Amino acid sequence: MRVALIGAGRMGSAMGGRIAEAGHDLVVFNRTRRRAAEVAERLGGRVAETAREAAESAEVCVVSLADDAAVTATYLADDGLVVGVQPGAVVCDTSTVAPATVRSLAPLVAQQGATLLDTPVSGSVSTVESGTLTVMVGGDQTALDHARLVLSAFAKSIFHLGDVGAGATMKLVVNSLLGSLNVAVSEALVLAEKAGLDREIVYDIFESGAAGAPYVKYKRTAFLQPGEIPVAFSLALVAKDQELIYDLAQQTGTRMDQAEASRQLVSEAIEAGLAERDISEVASFLRHE
Repeated sequence: MRVALIGAGRMGSAMGGRIAEAGHDLVVFNRTRRRAAEVAERLGGRVAETAREAAESAEVCVVSLADDAAVTATYLADDGLVVGVQPGAVVCDTSTVAPATVRSLAPLVAQQGATLLDTPVSGSVSTVESGTLTVMVGGDQTALDHARLVLSAFAKSIFHLGDVGAGATMKLVVNSLLGSLNVAVSEALVLAEKAGLDREIVYDIFESGAAGAPYVKYKRTAFLQPGEIPVAFSLALVAKDQELIYDLAQQTGTRMDQAEASRQLVSEAIEAGLAERDISEVASFLRHE
């Protein structure tokens, strides 16, 4: 299929790699052109100068952008995605944004004869590269069936949750759990270290016991060797997502004490200069408190 990758950051470029490996024809757009050129050259794709140009040639557009502002600007610019998307195309937006954002953009895409699905993902760069991401989908089932071949290039599990916005909602639910789990691992690990236990043996026990969730297993190196591996999920993006989670909790009247404690701790870590460090660096912040 002809696929446009719109947004070539860590997750986007990893998804683009899997899409290219699956044999799809790839065109890459990124707001920083140099980044798009680097990714396109590495993946054997071509560079689009605008989101409009990328969308004009695509049967499926895979969008991976940092936040609501970037998503809205990329869709609505004069040379943006909405004016370029073709009738019959499917836009799969993997960005983590407010449900209201994708709900507001879906009718604009529909006016062009195309379909917007919110398809945020659960996992990290390593799970993209292994093709084992989970995709949470909101939107039309027929459009999902059309795009499934592309999504399956990087996803092991694809869940259809309902109308547009349902995927975005589920992503915030998942990230709320992930944020609390990350803080719990960080606190327990640092507690063990400060009580005189060996970090690696402690982590072995985490992995082998009841708490050995997939997150605990694939973040092992990040927790044991902080700062020595590429950032998978920066604390700045964690904080952005936590604000979206807070807003959703307010809208639904949901009490979330753990999520609020996690939000406060991440805020303190960012104030200490760790904004661009990995989510696991919450442990480093606690270690040096």
